[in-house]
Amino acid sequence: MTSQSRQKKILDLLETNGEVSTTRLVTELSASDMTIRRDLNHMAAQGLILRTHGGAMKVDLLVHKQKFENKAAANLAAKDIICQLAAEQIREGDTIFMDCGSTVFRLCHFIRNKRIKVITNSLPVVVELSNTVVSLNIIGGEFDHDRQAVHGVMAKEHILRYRASIAFLGVDGVSAKGLFANTELEASITLAFAARARTTYLLCDASKIDREAYFKFADLSLIQNLITDRNGPHLASIRKKGINVITPEAK
Repeated sequence: MTSQSRQKKILDLLETNGEVSTTRLVTELSASDMTIRRDLNHMAAQGLILRTHGGAMKVDLLVHKQKFENKAAANLAAKDIICQLAAEQIREGDTIFMDCGSTVFRLCHFIRNKRIKVITNSLPVVVELSNTVVSLNIIGGEFDHDRQAVHGVMAKEHILRYRASIAFLGVDGVSAKGLFANTELEASITLAFAARARTTYLLCDASKIDREAYFKFADLSLIQNLITDRNGPHLASIRKKGINVITPEAK
């Protein structure tokens, strides 16, 4: 494949997903890590993409990358695969934590008819589940307009009053080194949910695997399970840490 063909494919993937990891590009384009990095550096120099620590980002995504509606609209097919698997982990009568991640939000579509209790800091989750059989407990605190979520000291104290069967969590990046977030506020909520849940499930698509974002907030041991949209060698280092990895191929 020529460099022009590779770069066109990279732009196509970014148009669909918003972000893409170097690891994924190496696999999908059948190219070496060095070749992909050279392509990305060249494209970044031309202003076609934005380089990230683990890959690349669509140029116009950076301006509003934290806005919930932008995240929720990206990579829907992968999110549906992940959330179908996540919904299978829930039993009638469970109490579950759901954070404000866009993949976790997509889980609403698959649990509307489950008689469970959801405790959440996400306004979109509340709106999506408000006219269903699901019982809702809404976290109180300061409201973040861009993320459509509640954060802060009061939110954390609210969470720590409860216990849940399961916490469904999202992150901006995960590797064998740990869990990564773009803001400390979101990380503090994730930590609180994990501390009060019997079992934790991290929901993230393959583009976030081996991606290390701005802020490492926890070791991988914070979670017990990872649900993602596809199997592959990119998961080996996480499995070696004792994490139960659930993929559609593993069913």
